[in-house]
Amino acid sequence: MKISKSEFGKTKRGEAATLYTIMNDNGMKVSFTDFGAHIVGIVVPDAKGNPADVALGFDNIEGYEENVPNFGAFVGRNANRIGGASFKLNGKEYELDKNDGRNNLHSGFIGYNKLFYEAEIYEEEDVTSIEFTRLSPHMEQGFPGNLDVSVTYSLTQANELIIEYLAISDHDTVVNLTNHTYFNLSGHNGGFILNHKVWIKANQFTPTDKELIPTGELWDVTGTPMDFRTLKTVGQDIDADYEPLKLAGGYDHNYVLDIGGHDAEKVAEVVEEKSGRKMEIFTDRPGIQLYTGNMLGPVNNSKNGAVYHKRDGMCFETQSFPNSCNLDNFSTSIQKAGKEYYTVTIYKFSTI
Repeated sequence: MKISKSEFGKTKRGEAATLYTIMNDNGMKVSFTDFGAHIVGIVVPDAKGNPADVALGFDNIEGYEENVPNFGAFVGRNANRIGGASFKLNGKEYELDKNDGRNNLHSGFIGYNKLFYEAEIYEEEDVTSIEFTRLSPHMEQGFPGNLDVSVTYSLTQANELIIEYLAISDHDTVVNLTNHTYFNLSGHNGGFILNHKVWIKANQFTPTDKELIPTGELWDVTGTPMDFRTLKTVGQDIDADYEPLKLAGGYDHNYVLDIGGHDAEKVAEVVEEKSGRKMEIFTDRPGIQLYTGNMLGPVNNSKNGAVYHKRDGMCFETQSFPNSCNLDNFSTSIQKAGKEYYTVTIYKFSTI
């Protein structure tokens, strides 16, 4: 295992960013920056041993300062959507940024991916980790509580990218952390992901209204284009005449994972047959958002001069259900004061 540091440019305010790159003995290489705790790159070999970066993104800090699509973003304090950009907690109503129509998306205009983090490196024989930490102050983004938060990225010799989230607040608050990497197993500039095959361990999903806010219902995937319980291509049903898909312009839905929720379990798999790459996803979270880049692009000035277009990448965001702070029948995203929030997600890469 090797880890290196390099300069990653300066922000518009003159703050210097650092790029950290971890490489294992199999040729897998993952890069991160202390600006926003972004995942910048994920280089993995294909079935013939040829490496390619399978994460969409930018070559320097300028791209991540703007980063409208949230490539590789660490998302917090709350991932996904909150209806009406508000929630009630302990009898008090909290108002949030309305950055998605009248709703709140990924916590507002200044998300956790727009801030700098302290970095610490941990090296062991079979795993190397980098931990990014900061204090999110009381009422930052409109959320109550001083929140000590960290995200730790680890690369193992088994080609696993492990993401561990840890947080603790001095007030009751909302916490729902995730990562927003866009994957394309053909390579970040590989074009449409419609040929990728996907399996998701979910019997239900959470339907939404026209503003993509969950209604609170749980719908069975059986007999619908939402069913990924058998491996199928993303493109097979993405344009089907089915209201949830029409509302979102493709897949942008939270799946109700069929897992115990105590330990990380395998919940999804992605296969790209031409390259032979496979990605397995493990988590202890109750939900996963499948987003197929329906609103993506064109994004210019990307890695190696690439231009990303609609459906050139897809996200698998492990999470509490969207708007769960406002829906009593969803597993809550309310975190009690002094109680530790910990969750883990693993992306494991191999070939078929």
